[in-house]
Amino acid sequence: MNPIDPRFKTIIEPFKLKIVEPIPFTTREERKDLLERAGYNLFNIPAEKVTIDLLTDSGTGAMSVEQWAAMFRGDESYAGASSFYRLEKVVRDLTGFPHFLPVHQGRAAEKLLFQVFGGTGKIIPNNSHFDTTRAHVEFSGAEAVDLLAPESKDTQVSHPFKGNMDLAALADLLAKEHARIPLVCLTITNNSAGGQPVSMANIRGVRALCDQYKKPFFLDGARFAENAYFIQTREPGYADRSVRSIAEEAFRLADGCWISAKKDGLVNIGGLLAFKDDGIYEPLRNLLILQEGFPTYGGLAGRDLEALAVGLMEVTQEDYLRYRAATVQYLGRGFEAAGIPVLKPFGGHAVYVDAKSFLPHIPPQQFPAQAFAVALYLEGAVRSVEIGTLMFGRKDPATGQELPAPRELVRLALPRRVYTQAHVDYCIEVAQILARDKHLIRPLKIVSAAPILRHFTARLAPL
Repeated sequence: MNPIDPRFKTIIEPFKLKIVEPIPFTTREERKDLLERAGYNLFNIPAEKVTIDLLTDSGTGAMSVEQWAAMFRGDESYAGASSFYRLEKVVRDLTGFPHFLPVHQGRAAEKLLFQVFGGTGKIIPNNSHFDTTRAHVEFSGAEAVDLLAPESKDTQVSHPFKGNMDLAALADLLAKEHARIPLVCLTITNNSAGGQPVSMANIRGVRALCDQYKKPFFLDGARFAENAYFIQTREPGYADRSVRSIAEEAFRLADGCWISAKKDGLVNIGGLLAFKDDGIYEPLRNLLILQEGFPTYGGLAGRDLEALAVGLMEVTQEDYLRYRAATVQYLGRGFEAAGIPVLKPFGGHAVYVDAKSFLPHIPPQQFPAQAFAVALYLEGAVRSVEIGTLMFGRKDPATGQELPAPRELVRLALPRRVYTQAHVDYCIEVAQILARDKHLIRPLKIVSAAPILRHFTARLAPL
């Protein structure tokens, strides 16, 4: 896909390779044995046994020549490092927030934020909480409430902003429970809803309700650039705006944000908290010192701060975002052509397989999405992640029975600037094999699981 010359339709990576890493290959028999030893949990598979790793786009990307060059000037001073002040300026220019705290990754920011805002009896609304966000909210004693727009319920409906907050539901919740709601959150793009974007109109709607009830409004901006790209390409009135200016507008509608920089920060480690309120700076800073490190490094080396400063600038380059979205579409259309239903429209970082529709013979309590992910690895050494009942299911406290998640999705998340079109074509070939042999995909049961974030360490077995 050439943005300059529309005659050419090939997806050309807007970069060239300078360093290469060998890809491992295994036999099907090896993978069968590996799955048994891993308890049918792909988090337990060694990376050296994975050919195409689409488990996550978090921290798995390739850094640019400019980022590697910047790392050489990393200031490793414990306090007041010049690398911190360079990153602080980039963050302030992007978000407009006067206060900035670096952390080692996004879940550290969530932990700090919900130690301050969470607590027993409180309610934290969001369009969709992702796994670590929900875990930190609930660990604080608060209740995590998802208020996803109705359009998102049907995986085949092609609404441009299926990641939106249900504004009517938020208004109703605020009217009834405003005394228990310390802040309102919005995730852009909405990972749990299939990597779907949130419109600027929806962000403005959340802002208006927060103003009405005098509630702080925070963005989970892990994929802020991808969200801004979809606003540019899908929302009326934004086609002539730069992605950078759209991202800046979104941040300025909020009171604060947290970002896992391992996504749209284009780095392998790092995160940040940024916000307006002077009153929460001191408690957040004190917790940061206790848990992460001094406020001018926050658990990161100076070289990591430098790489992040460059990454936050590079991520809004429109050639890169156009290529990334086109690659996701190419992968999704390949799965569709193979006969595997996928969530539509396609998002900006991953393809989401609708395992419930593809495997109707496997009930949610037998983990159809995890069964599909296991089969994808078994047949082609492609690693993905389940976003279904294993990740978001619950035990009924009265009966002990498994309560299913609303969707059974398998996410194939593309690491940034890592794989070529040939790698994507290979994944599509694996999908064709699964579509042909789907009757062989076996349901699963849990053998052991942790009480929180069980999908990371659970052990399963075929039924």
